[in-house]
Amino acid sequence: MQEINQKIVVLGTGGTIAGESASANEGLSYKAAQRGIDVLLKAVQGTGAHWPDALSACQFDSEQVAQLDSKDMDFETWVHLAHRCEHWLSQKDVAGLVVTHGTDTLEETAYFLSQVIGIPKPIVLTCAMRPANFIDADGPQNLRDALLVVATTKGPGVWLVAAGEIHHSQYVQKVHPTRLNAFDSGEIGLAGRVHQDQVSWLESFEQPKNSLKLSVSKLPQAAQWPWVEIVMNHVNASVQHVDALVQAGVKGLVVAGTGNGSISKKLKASLATAQEAHVAIRVATRCNQGAVIPTESHVFDASAGLSPVKTRVALLLDLMSQQQIH
Repeated sequence: MQEINQKIVVLGTGGTIAGESASANEGLSYKAAQRGIDVLLKAVQGTGAHWPDALSACQFDSEQVAQLDSKDMDFETWVHLAHRCEHWLSQKDVAGLVVTHGTDTLEETAYFLSQVIGIPKPIVLTCAMRPANFIDADGPQNLRDALLVVATTKGPGVWLVAAGEIHHSQYVQKVHPTRLNAFDSGEIGLAGRVHQDQVSWLESFEQPKNSLKLSVSKLPQAAQWPWVEIVMNHVNASVQHVDALVQAGVKGLVVAGTGNGSISKKLKASLATAQEAHVAIRVATRCNQGAVIPTESHVFDASAGLSPVKTRVALLLDLMSQQQIH
Protein backbone atom coordinates (compact mmCIF):
# COMPACT_ATOMS: atom_id res chain seq x y z
CA MET A 1 0.00 0.00 0.00
CA GLN A 2 1.22 3.49 -0.82
CA GLU A 3 2.14 5.81 2.01
CA ILE A 4 -0.45 8.40 3.00
CA ASN A 5 -0.22 11.61 0.94
CA GLN A 6 1.72 9.98 -1.87
CA LYS A 7 0.63 11.77 -5.01
CA ILE A 8 -0.22 10.42 -8.45
CA VAL A 9 -0.14 13.00 -11.23
CA VAL A 10 -2.21 12.52 -14.38
CA LEU A 11 -0.95 14.25 -17.52
CA GLY A 12 -3.43 14.67 -20.34
CA THR A 13 -2.48 14.78 -24.02
CA GLY A 14 -5.91 14.28 -25.61
CA GLY A 15 -6.87 11.24 -27.66
CA THR A 16 -10.07 9.21 -27.91
CA ILE A 17 -10.21 8.90 -24.13
CA ALA A 18 -10.97 12.63 -24.15
CA GLY A 19 -13.09 12.50 -27.30
CA GLU A 20 -16.78 13.14 -27.89
CA SER A 21 -19.20 11.89 -30.54
CA ALA A 22 -22.48 13.40 -31.68
CA SER A 23 -24.36 10.47 -30.13
CA ALA A 24 -23.76 8.26 -27.11
CA ASN A 25 -24.36 5.32 -29.43
CA GLU A 26 -21.62 6.27 -31.91
CA GLY A 27 -18.20 4.89 -31.10
CA LEU A 28 -16.32 5.32 -34.38
CA SER A 29 -17.22 8.80 -35.68
CA TYR A 30 -16.10 11.35 -33.09
CA LYS A 31 -13.74 14.20 -32.37
CA ALA A 32 -10.73 13.30 -30.25
CA ALA A 33 -9.30 15.54 -27.52
CA GLN A 34 -12.46 17.38 -26.45
CA ARG A 35 -12.50 16.92 -22.67
CA GLY A 36 -9.87 18.19 -20.26
CA ILE A 37 -7.86 15.85 -18.06
CA ASP A 38 -9.34 17.32 -14.89
CA VAL A 39 -12.81 16.34 -16.14
CA LEU A 40 -11.66 12.80 -16.94
CA LEU A 41 -10.03 12.38 -13.54
CA LYS A 42 -13.04 13.71 -11.63
CA ALA A 43 -15.32 11.37 -13.57
CA VAL A 44 -13.29 8.36 -12.47
CA GLN A 45 -13.17 9.52 -8.85
CA GLY A 46 -16.91 10.20 -8.84
CA THR A 47 -18.17 6.90 -10.27
CA GLY A 48 -19.51 5.76 -6.92
CA ALA A 49 -17.71 2.44 -7.24
CA HIS A 50 -15.70 1.23 -4.26
CA TRP A 51 -12.36 3.05 -4.25
CA PRO A 52 -9.49 0.60 -3.66
CA ASP A 53 -7.46 1.02 -0.49
CA ALA A 54 -4.30 1.63 -2.53
CA LEU A 55 -5.96 4.63 -4.20
CA SER A 56 -7.60 5.87 -1.00
CA ALA A 57 -4.09 6.39 0.34
CA CYS A 58 -3.17 8.69 -2.55
CA GLN A 59 -3.69 12.28 -3.54
CA PHE A 60 -4.20 13.22 -7.18
CA ASP A 61 -3.20 16.11 -9.37
CA SER A 62 -3.61 16.69 -13.09
CA GLU A 63 -2.10 18.80 -15.85
CA GLN A 64 -3.15 19.33 -19.46
CA VAL A 65 0.15 18.94 -21.30
CA ALA A 66 -1.44 18.82 -24.77
CA GLN A 67 -4.86 18.38 -26.35
CA LEU A 68 -4.61 16.56 -29.67
CA ASP A 69 -5.48 13.47 -31.64
CA SER A 70 -2.43 11.22 -31.32
CA LYS A 71 -2.19 10.83 -35.10
CA ASP A 72 -1.00 14.44 -34.91
CA MET A 73 1.59 13.84 -32.17
CA ASP A 74 4.81 15.76 -32.84
CA PHE A 75 8.32 16.27 -31.50
CA GLU A 76 7.42 19.57 -29.86
CA THR A 77 4.78 17.84 -27.74
CA TRP A 78 7.19 15.01 -26.94
CA VAL A 79 9.82 17.44 -25.64
CA HIS A 80 7.24 19.29 -23.54
CA LEU A 81 5.77 16.04 -22.19
CA ALA A 82 9.21 14.69 -21.26
CA HIS A 83 10.05 17.87 -19.35
CA ARG A 84 6.74 17.77 -17.47
CA CYS A 85 7.26 14.10 -16.62
CA GLU A 86 10.69 14.87 -15.18
CA HIS A 87 9.33 17.89 -13.31
CA TRP A 88 6.66 15.88 -11.52
CA LEU A 89 8.70 12.72 -10.94
CA SER A 90 11.50 14.73 -9.31
CA GLN A 91 9.11 15.75 -6.51
CA LYS A 92 9.46 13.50 -3.46
CA ASP A 93 5.73 13.20 -2.77
CA VAL A 94 4.93 12.00 -6.32
CA ALA A 95 4.73 8.21 -6.55
CA GLY A 96 4.38 8.11 -10.33
CA LEU A 97 2.55 9.37 -13.39
CA VAL A 98 -0.38 8.43 -15.57
CA VAL A 99 -0.39 9.82 -19.10
CA THR A 100 -3.62 9.75 -21.11
CA HIS A 101 -2.90 9.39 -24.81
CA GLY A 102 -4.50 8.51 -28.12
CA THR A 103 -4.02 4.92 -29.27
CA ASP A 104 -2.59 5.61 -32.74
CA THR A 105 0.94 6.63 -31.71
CA LEU A 106 0.91 5.61 -28.06
CA GLU A 107 3.57 2.94 -28.54
CA GLU A 108 5.98 5.51 -29.96
CA THR A 109 5.44 7.98 -27.12
CA ALA A 110 5.77 5.22 -24.51
CA TYR A 111 9.06 4.02 -25.96
CA PHE A 112 10.37 7.60 -26.29
CA LEU A 113 9.66 8.32 -22.61
CA SER A 114 11.35 5.08 -21.59
CA GLN A 115 14.54 6.23 -23.31
CA VAL A 116 14.78 9.74 -21.85
CA ILE A 117 13.32 9.53 -18.32
CA GLY A 118 15.76 8.17 -15.74
CA ILE A 119 13.91 8.78 -12.48
CA PRO A 120 13.05 5.35 -10.98
CA LYS A 121 9.30 5.80 -10.70
CA PRO A 122 6.52 4.29 -12.86
CA ILE A 123 4.95 6.03 -15.83
CA VAL A 124 1.72 4.41 -17.02
CA LEU A 125 0.11 5.42 -20.29
CA THR A 126 -3.56 4.71 -20.81
CA CYS A 127 -6.08 5.35 -23.55
CA ALA A 128 -9.49 4.40 -24.93
CA MET A 129 -11.00 2.96 -28.07
CA ARG A 130 -14.35 4.65 -27.48
CA PRO A 131 -15.05 8.36 -26.92
CA ALA A 132 -15.77 9.66 -23.43
CA ASN A 133 -19.51 10.17 -23.99
CA PHE A 134 -20.08 6.72 -25.53
CA ILE A 135 -22.73 4.74 -23.67
CA ASP A 136 -20.17 2.07 -22.77
CA ALA A 137 -16.93 4.05 -22.82
CA ASP A 138 -13.79 2.12 -21.90
CA GLY A 139 -11.75 5.16 -20.87
CA PRO A 140 -12.92 5.49 -17.23
CA GLN A 141 -12.04 1.89 -16.37
CA ASN A 142 -8.70 2.14 -18.17
CA LEU A 143 -7.83 5.30 -16.27
CA ARG A 144 -8.88 3.74 -12.95
CA ASP A 145 -6.73 0.68 -13.69
CA ALA A 146 -3.78 2.86 -14.67
CA LEU A 147 -4.01 4.79 -11.40
CA LEU A 148 -4.08 1.52 -9.49
CA VAL A 149 -0.99 0.20 -11.29
CA VAL A 150 0.94 3.37 -10.41
CA ALA A 151 -0.25 3.20 -6.79
CA THR A 152 0.95 -0.38 -6.36
CA THR A 153 4.11 -0.34 -8.47
CA LYS A 154 7.53 0.66 -7.22
CA GLY A 155 10.60 1.30 -9.30
CA PRO A 156 11.15 2.36 -12.91
CA GLY A 157 9.27 1.40 -16.02
CA VAL A 158 7.01 2.84 -18.71
CA TRP A 159 3.86 0.82 -19.23
CA LEU A 160 0.56 0.73 -21.09
CA VAL A 161 -2.57 -0.21 -19.17
CA ALA A 162 -5.76 -0.80 -21.18
CA ALA A 163 -8.52 -3.41 -21.40
CA GLY A 164 -7.31 -4.96 -18.17
CA GLU A 165 -3.87 -5.64 -19.62
CA ILE A 166 -0.42 -4.35 -18.66
CA HIS A 167 2.13 -4.08 -21.47
CA HIS A 168 5.73 -2.93 -21.38
CA SER A 169 6.68 0.04 -23.54
CA GLN A 170 9.47 -1.83 -25.34
CA TYR A 171 7.15 -4.53 -26.71
CA VAL A 172 3.66 -3.09 -27.02
CA GLN A 173 2.12 -2.42 -30.44
CA LYS A 174 -1.32 -1.42 -31.61
CA VAL A 175 -2.51 -4.41 -33.65
CA HIS A 176 -6.23 -3.76 -34.24
CA PRO A 177 -8.04 -0.62 -35.44
CA THR A 178 -11.28 -0.94 -33.44
CA ARG A 179 -11.45 -3.66 -30.77
CA LEU A 180 -11.13 -2.73 -27.09
CA ASN A 181 -8.00 -4.80 -26.54
CA ALA A 182 -6.23 -3.21 -29.48
CA PHE A 183 -2.71 -3.75 -28.14
CA ASP A 184 -0.41 -6.74 -28.08
CA SER A 185 3.15 -7.52 -27.03
CA GLY A 186 3.82 -10.31 -29.48
CA GLU A 187 5.95 -13.24 -28.40
CA ILE A 188 6.91 -11.56 -25.11
CA GLY A 189 3.29 -11.27 -24.05
CA LEU A 190 1.64 -9.37 -21.24
CA ALA A 191 3.49 -8.06 -18.22
CA GLY A 192 0.40 -8.39 -16.06
CA ARG A 193 -3.33 -7.87 -15.67
CA VAL A 194 -5.76 -5.71 -13.72
CA HIS A 195 -9.02 -7.37 -12.72
CA GLN A 196 -11.55 -6.15 -10.16
CA ASP A 197 -9.05 -3.69 -8.69
CA GLN A 198 -6.37 -6.35 -8.28
CA VAL A 199 -3.03 -5.95 -10.05
CA SER A 200 -1.23 -9.19 -10.86
CA TRP A 201 2.17 -9.37 -12.55
CA LEU A 202 2.98 -12.46 -14.57
CA GLU A 203 5.92 -14.42 -13.21
CA SER A 204 6.97 -15.28 -16.76
CA PHE A 205 7.51 -11.59 -17.62
CA GLU A 206 11.01 -10.21 -17.21
CA GLN A 207 11.36 -6.46 -17.48
CA PRO A 208 14.07 -5.53 -20.00
CA LYS A 209 17.13 -3.66 -18.83
CA ASN A 210 17.07 -0.05 -19.89
CA SER A 211 19.85 2.46 -20.39
CA LEU A 212 18.95 6.02 -21.26
CA LYS A 213 19.74 7.13 -24.78
CA LEU A 214 19.47 10.84 -24.01
CA SER A 215 18.48 12.68 -20.85
CA VAL A 216 15.58 15.11 -20.92
CA SER A 217 17.86 18.04 -20.17
CA LYS A 218 19.82 17.33 -23.35
CA LEU A 219 16.86 17.07 -25.69
CA PRO A 220 17.18 19.76 -28.34
CA GLN A 221 14.24 21.86 -29.43
CA ALA A 222 11.90 20.08 -31.81
CA ALA A 223 13.04 22.12 -34.80
CA GLN A 224 16.58 20.80 -34.30
CA TRP A 225 15.70 17.12 -34.34
CA PRO A 226 17.24 15.15 -37.23
CA TRP A 227 15.10 14.01 -40.14
CA VAL A 228 14.49 10.25 -40.03
CA GLU A 229 12.02 8.33 -42.18
CA ILE A 230 10.78 4.74 -42.57
CA VAL A 231 10.83 2.88 -45.89
CA MET A 232 9.38 -0.56 -46.52
CA ASN A 233 10.51 -3.51 -48.56
CA HIS A 234 7.75 -5.06 -50.66
CA VAL A 235 7.25 -6.54 -54.11
CA ASN A 236 8.97 -4.36 -56.70
CA ALA A 237 9.94 -1.78 -54.07
CA SER A 238 10.99 1.48 -55.74
CA VAL A 239 14.29 3.17 -54.95
CA GLN A 240 13.17 6.57 -56.20
CA HIS A 241 11.82 7.68 -52.83
CA VAL A 242 15.07 6.65 -51.10
CA ASP A 243 17.14 8.62 -53.60
CA ALA A 244 14.81 11.60 -53.27
CA LEU A 245 15.02 11.53 -49.47
CA VAL A 246 18.81 11.43 -49.55
CA GLN A 247 18.96 14.35 -52.00
CA ALA A 248 16.57 16.30 -49.79
CA GLY A 249 18.82 15.89 -46.76
CA VAL A 250 17.39 13.01 -44.71
CA LYS A 251 19.71 12.00 -41.85
CA GLY A 252 18.45 8.50 -41.13
CA LEU A 253 16.39 5.74 -42.71
CA VAL A 254 14.71 2.79 -41.03
CA VAL A 255 13.92 -0.12 -43.32
CA ALA A 256 10.86 -2.21 -42.49
CA GLY A 257 12.22 -5.31 -44.15
CA THR A 258 10.36 -8.44 -45.12
CA GLY A 259 10.74 -11.50 -42.91
CA ASN A 260 13.99 -11.41 -40.97
CA GLY A 261 14.77 -7.91 -42.21
CA SER A 262 15.36 -8.90 -45.83
CA ILE A 263 15.69 -6.17 -48.48
CA SER A 264 15.47 -6.45 -52.27
CA LYS A 265 18.70 -6.12 -54.26
CA LYS A 266 17.71 -2.79 -55.82
CA LEU A 267 16.59 -1.27 -52.55
CA LYS A 268 19.69 -2.57 -50.76
CA ALA A 269 21.93 -0.96 -53.38
CA SER A 270 20.12 2.36 -53.03
CA LEU A 271 20.45 2.20 -49.24
CA ALA A 272 24.15 1.42 -49.54
CA THR A 273 24.55 4.58 -51.61
CA ALA A 274 22.64 6.49 -48.95
CA GLN A 275 24.92 5.13 -46.25
CA GLU A 276 27.97 6.27 -48.24
CA ALA A 277 26.37 9.72 -48.18
CA HIS A 278 26.44 9.52 -44.35
CA VAL A 279 22.76 8.62 -43.92
CA ALA A 280 22.32 6.29 -40.93
CA ILE A 281 20.52 3.05 -41.85
CA ARG A 282 18.70 0.74 -39.42
CA VAL A 283 16.79 -2.43 -40.24
CA ALA A 284 13.63 -3.79 -38.59
CA THR A 285 10.95 -6.21 -39.75
CA ARG A 286 7.50 -5.36 -41.02
CA CYS A 287 6.24 -8.55 -39.28
CA ASN A 288 4.17 -7.59 -36.25
CA GLN A 289 5.71 -10.28 -34.04
CA GLY A 290 9.32 -11.10 -33.39
CA ALA A 291 12.50 -9.13 -33.94
CA VAL A 292 15.18 -9.32 -36.61
CA ILE A 293 17.95 -11.78 -35.73
CA PRO A 294 21.13 -10.33 -37.29
CA THR A 295 23.05 -12.64 -39.65
CA GLU A 296 25.96 -12.30 -42.04
CA SER A 297 23.53 -11.29 -44.77
CA HIS A 298 22.60 -8.09 -42.92
CA VAL A 299 24.83 -5.34 -44.26
CA PHE A 300 23.05 -2.65 -42.23
CA ASP A 301 22.51 -2.38 -38.47
CA ALA A 302 19.71 -4.76 -37.51
CA SER A 303 20.48 -5.04 -33.81
CA ALA A 304 17.76 -2.83 -32.30
CA GLY A 305 15.23 -5.64 -31.87
CA LEU A 306 12.37 -3.15 -32.11
CA SER A 307 9.40 -2.46 -34.36
CA PRO A 308 10.03 -0.04 -37.25
CA VAL A 309 8.42 2.93 -35.48
CA LYS A 310 10.39 2.33 -32.28
CA THR A 311 13.57 1.75 -34.25
CA ARG A 312 12.98 5.21 -35.70
CA VAL A 313 12.70 6.69 -32.20
CA ALA A 314 15.90 4.93 -31.16
CA LEU A 315 17.73 6.22 -34.24
CA LEU A 316 16.49 9.76 -33.64
CA LEU A 317 17.86 9.72 -30.10
CA ASP A 318 21.14 8.11 -31.19
CA LEU A 319 21.68 10.77 -33.84
CA MET A 320 20.98 13.54 -31.34
CA SER A 321 23.42 11.99 -28.86
CA GLN A 322 26.11 11.82 -31.55
CA GLN A 323 25.50 15.46 -32.47
CA GLN A 324 26.16 16.51 -28.88
CA ILE A 325 29.35 14.44 -28.66
CA HIS A 326 30.72 16.10 -31.79
